[in-house]
Amino acid sequence: MIDQAAERMNRVRGAIRVVDTEPRLLAAARQLRRRLPGDERFGDPLSTAGVKAVHVVGRGVSALQPDRESVTQELGFAALQVWQSLSEAAGRGRGDDPLAILFTDLVGFSSWALRAGDTAVLELLREVGSAVESAIVARRGLIVKRLGDGLMATFLDPQDAVEAALDAQIALADVEIEGYRPRMRAGVHWGRPRRLGGDYLGVDVNIAARVVEAAKGGEVLVSETAAAQLDAVALRTGKAKRLRAEGAPRQLHVMPVTRT
Repeated sequence: MIDQAAERMNRVRGAIRVVDTEPRLLAAARQLRRRLPGDERFGDPLSTAGVKAVHVVGRGVSALQPDRESVTQELGFAALQVWQSLSEAAGRGRGDDPLAILFTDLVGFSSWALRAGDTAVLELLREVGSAVESAIVARRGLIVKRLGDGLMATFLDPQDAVEAALDAQIALADVEIEGYRPRMRAGVHWGRPRRLGGDYLGVDVNIAARVVEAAKGGEVLVSETAAAQLDAVALRTGKAKRLRAEGAPRQLHVMPVTRT
């Protein structure tokens, strides 16, 4: 009796497996995903690389049947695709919506770090991280990722991005570790980055990274698209110059920003 029950169970499993890999059902599931809101390719390593619940669950679904295509897997991704889309629409970060992108880093950090050693470097990074990230959160920013001695963050308003960068520079004025006083530079660009998993990609992200590279230590540099939306009463923009950087539009101009 036990053998017969086991045999019946194996037959049922085999039938389910056949249905689960039926090409016409797979095609229908994929067609459904194309009609649903969100990223129809959700489930690949890039789209599930974040730390939010939807990304963690997505990685779990990807690992269930890595060796074959599956209707069950496609339907699971369809549900997660809609979940991600709804969560983004309720908060921030839809790929079609404009965002202010902030990049920061420290001038002279790498050469100092080679001399200072790991203990001093870690102490500095903790103090810098606390100062900069607190300023970003206070201005309603979202920290996307940490980049060694810098970070990337997004804001719904360029004004908040610039104010956060200026606040962070003030907070860093009292920091000194092993003779090194961090001089943070920042770059802000206003555009429409594409969200993928827990990260942002696209031309506008590349431009924002080039803007910070053009900034000097202690300077907040903004693209002209970001500058156009700043409050001229609270902030003063300096002389505009063309951003000469690979990957940036030839006619894009940037300018430094200070408080009035």
